[in-house]
Amino acid sequence: MTRRLLQLYLGLTAYGVSMVMMLDARLGLMPWDVLHQGLSLQGGWPMGRVAIAVGFVVLLAWIPIRQRPGLGTLSNVIVIGLVFDAVHLLLGDTLADADLPTRVALLLGGIVLNALATAAYIGAHFGPGPRDGLMTGLARRSGRSVRLIRTLIEGSVLLVGFLLGGTLGLGTAAYALAIGPLIQAALPMFDRPGRTATRKCPAVR
Repeated sequence: MTRRLLQLYLGLTAYGVSMVMMLDARLGLMPWDVLHQGLSLQGGWPMGRVAIAVGFVVLLAWIPIRQRPGLGTLSNVIVIGLVFDAVHLLLGDTLADADLPTRVALLLGGIVLNALATAAYIGAHFGPGPRDGLMTGLARRSGRSVRLIRTLIEGSVLLVGFLLGGTLGLGTAAYALAIGPLIQAALPMFDRPGRTATRKCPAVR
């Protein structure tokens, strides 16, 4: 239990750091963060706090589809956003003038760290993230494939986030293409033997 809890919270912390790395790369964010950034720009809230608020709103959508949150679900909503705001505040404008090679390195490092963080979180087995729970719950209730539901959800939040001013770019496409295979490769490092079902899990959020 101690190992699993440590793995859970280290994974969530690393996830928040990976979000900052992708934001500071300024080459495009992961789909949900495009929405978070767009809402942050429009409302004036710190982006991490927006991510927390969106997470709770998504949890409300679990009620009609009868999803049950776990410790990992609630921790996901709170910890990632708090870590993001703390790290972003700590770094400030340090990377504002970074050259392109540095920004590309930040993007690639952020994607890899995000995959490792996701694998750690999933491998701890404390429940799905709010966004993943919404996706799998809708797939179960509608009878549609997880792939289709995920595409519809992430396409929608990406479009809304972009219209609100969120950063969409090559990094967004790179994340979409790389994150699945990277998580698949990383899961055996964090998942206990015999828990093969989780190796097909989608991204943490």
